Amino acid sequence: MKVTVVGAGAVGASCAEYIAIKDFASEVVLLDIKEGYAEGKAMDLMQTASLNGFDTKITGVTNDYSKTADSDICVITSGIPRKPGMTREELIGINAGIVKTVSSSLIEHSPNTIIIVVSNPMDTMTYLVHKSTDLPKNRIIGMGGALDSARFKYRLAEALGAPISDVDGMVIGGHSDKGMVPLIGKAVRNSVVVSEFLSEERMGQVVQDTKVGGATLTGLLGTSAWYAPGAAVSGMVQAIACDTKKIFPCSALLEGEFGLSDLSIGVPCILGANGIEKIVEISLSDAEKAKLAESAEGVKKTNGLLEL
Repeated sequence: MKVTVVGAGAVGASCAEYIAIKDFASEVVLLDIKEGYAEGKAMDLMQTASLNGFDTKITGVTNDYSKTADSDICVITSGIPRKPGMTREELIGINAGIVKTVSSSLIEHSPNTIIIVVSNPMDTMTYLVHKSTDLPKNRIIGMGGALDSARFKYRLAEALGAPISDVDGMVIGGHSDKGMVPLIGKAVRNSVVVSEFLSEERMGQVVQDTKVGGATLTGLLGTSAWYAPGAAVSGMVQAIACDTKKIFPCSALLEGEFGLSDLSIGVPCILGANGIEKIVEISLSDAEKAKLAESAEGVKKTNGLLEL
């Protein structure tokens, strides 16, 4: 199993680290345009192998896509990160050109690969890969929902005073502060709906804190977060590589599912060896449907800024 991660910045390096530590891949290729940068990150990570107990080989390369040949899964983290006060949508002009070039270069050397898009604005960048390549829809996946759901579960556990292993919840919709739809009505603590434990006001606060989770971290760190995005990617890559059929909310191209078409947006997906094995059309309340439709309009508005 060969995995390529494009972009050796904080997010890309975290992806490579978490994938390697889980020890299910034979090789991780870390690629960057900055001379020697990916090579240095790869060397540093390889020097943790004996300490962390993994045998995955991590190879760093400078802008040489031939070294990514025959990758089973490719992760695109390339692009400029958010700075405090920036929205994900403001990154579209620069990142669209980067993502388009990177995806075509990857597919040239790995025509049967599965692509996971991390670059922001993530839903629109995922849609761009669909529109600019010939890969089937099941092999192009946006990461956002997996990360947003992890942040949702963190906030739920915090509010409940519960261990995170006791909590489950899901975020669908666009990967943006306004577009996320945390499904608070379906969130549970060990199979008991959280409304049994939390007031309406507290649940509302959990939802709001989840939606601004990325912006909160950007304000604290001065740039985008990297540990949780890297962990989200590694979980998705492992589900595909090991054919686990695990459900992740992730950005998928919709063709009528949930009443939506011609956009990529976060919905529950079963991930396995073929990438997206199935989009799971869960039942939604009227309020949840309305929020998802509103989120879809926001994503389509951002898609309209693309030069396809």
